[in-house]
Amino acid sequence: MRVAAVDQGTTSTRCLVVEDGGKARVAAGIRHAQHHPAPGRVEHDPEELLQNIRSVLDAAGPVDAIAIANQGESCLAWDAKTGKALHPVIVWQDARTARELEALGAAAEARSKAVCGLPLDPYFSASKMAWLLKNVPAVSEAHTRGRLRLGTTDAFFLDRLCGSFRTDLATASRTGLLDLAKGSWSAEMCELHGVPLECLPEIAPVDGGFGLLGDTPVRVSIVDQQAALYGHGCRMPGDCKITFGTGAFLLAVSGNERPEVEGLLPTIAWKEQGKPAVFAIEGGVYDAGAALEWARSVGFFADVGELDAFDGPSALSRGIVFVPALSGLAAPYWDREAAPLLIGMDHATSRRDLARAVLEGIAMLTVGLIDEAARSAGVGKTISIDGGISQSAYFAQFLASASRRTIVVPAMFELTALGLAELAGIDCAPARATTRTFLPDSTVSDADRRRFTRAVERARGWRE
Repeated sequence: MRVAAVDQGTTSTRCLVVEDGGKARVAAGIRHAQHHPAPGRVEHDPEELLQNIRSVLDAAGPVDAIAIANQGESCLAWDAKTGKALHPVIVWQDARTARELEALGAAAEARSKAVCGLPLDPYFSASKMAWLLKNVPAVSEAHTRGRLRLGTTDAFFLDRLCGSFRTDLATASRTGLLDLAKGSWSAEMCELHGVPLECLPEIAPVDGGFGLLGDTPVRVSIVDQQAALYGHGCRMPGDCKITFGTGAFLLAVSGNERPEVEGLLPTIAWKEQGKPAVFAIEGGVYDAGAALEWARSVGFFADVGELDAFDGPSALSRGIVFVPALSGLAAPYWDREAAPLLIGMDHATSRRDLARAVLEGIAMLTVGLIDEAARSAGVGKTISIDGGISQSAYFAQFLASASRRTIVVPAMFELTALGLAELAGIDCAPARATTRTFLPDSTVSDADRRRFTRAVERARGWRE
């Protein structure tokens, strides 16, 4: 059996062809444009994304099934009759609705957390969909005419590719509109945000089938982070993975009941046909790979190979601290007014020191997620990581030392694709067998951790 596993991510669309045993080959990868029409706004061209999916699938050749991972909270509006997008995709990083959400108040936030488990943050889809209705005449007109469809990008792709207006339960849990207890859209949350429930897609199991693309079934559709969790082999409560892409995303399996957490988020990991939903706890860092891209653009380093090893004590232990809050701070702070902070330099500080501080800052924000997850629901002593930054041995070792946990880096780092293939029915366990392991040591002290915590507090609320 061969599965075309499509990872439609924030910066690119990749397709791997995965066969029995987890043997995989990259069929194609295509980057797409990032549009920033105003400060705090991030958009994608939906037609470009759709064409890139078609192109990577063409490159894959004949397969038995297709599985697609989506960006998660990125969403859009389109015409039900023509399929035409009515506005660019509003990306999960976009913060345009922060003021509107703040105005809803503390009582509304408490209800949001109670019903869907999510705070009122522009990261999630609900306020983005409401913004489209309020600010884009074509969207409100389509609603008036009974032709409006609203959804995360997966629902748009599936509608256009297969004529299937559906989403899966895990993706729905990232919108801020799902009733976690019932596993269905919440009329209360839709009313709170001003999103018409009838315009949302049908919710299906992850492996429930999403139509045909030509003669090939689209068997699986799910959020990229949840696909990666499955691909890491995380199945039991406490199993945890962190993916370092544009942002950094921690997910830890919690079981079949909604976890009670503070700071982090309860979410759906996956829901397979005929089985109860599996829950997870989730936390994110908005800027991981994005912070490194910024550091490269301003000259801290020229090539990622420079980030694999450094000499001497850490930048953090020497008082050089970077808080990577270019898009604000996500869990557990939920502070869009936070700003990046770089502090502690002197005349001897070098470009290498600054690059090192950026790596360490990403790791330290991630340690905060691990600590919160451990307090809330329990996390095992070993954590599996993937994504671009995970390939830096220095970063993986620093994260192990700072978190006081064993960090495992699978040699096969296309874990989202593996998860998609496994959800489609392929055994990929052999592909996870080869790993690099980093054991914690004493190089990151309690004083270092306190120093970083103080820097985060200085970064918070800076843009108010």
